[in-house]
Amino acid sequence: MRYVELRRHTDNDGDVLTDNGVAAAEAIGRDELHPPYTAFISTGANRATEMLRILRRHAGQDDVEITEKPGLRSSVEGRWRDTAKTAGKGADLEAMRRVDPDLVAAETRLLGEALRSVIESLPEGGRALVVGHTPTNEAAVFGLVGEVVPPLGKGHGVLVTESGGSYEVASLGRPG
Repeated sequence: MRYVELRRHTDNDGDVLTDNGVAAAEAIGRDELHPPYTAFISTGANRATEMLRILRRHAGQDDVEITEKPGLRSSVEGRWRDTAKTAGKGADLEAMRRVDPDLVAAETRLLGEALRSVIESLPEGGRALVVGHTPTNEAAVFGLVGEVVPPLGKGHGVLVTESGGSYEVASLGRPG
């Protein structure tokens, strides 16, 4: 079995975590991690990498490098924002697909392949902690597993488990 904890970054202002975002990441680090991790992976956005640094420190694994996987970050973020705005606050991937089916089809394929490559890079029993964004985290899960997960709140995530080429998805919470 191989595991990926896929989380949305905590509260941010632009590409930097806010004080509340840092405090929430600290709480996740204290209360919700499942080390040891084989890999810590960021989309390359500063806010995702900043959160990973906090989580890695709490996991006691500062010696493990944070790597970037830009394929887990969309190259058309503005189009996602426009689609989400049109779909309405809190819209899930299905609602966004009704607004822009071509975007969701293309992006879920690309993001799902990027998530698959993360999983395939892990050794048997390996666990990666990935911090990214919404709705692209949800799109990656859909592209890999074919399952629509509810929109992830800041700091929330899912656990993707691979066993023998089959995948399961479970929700990860977040403290208060």
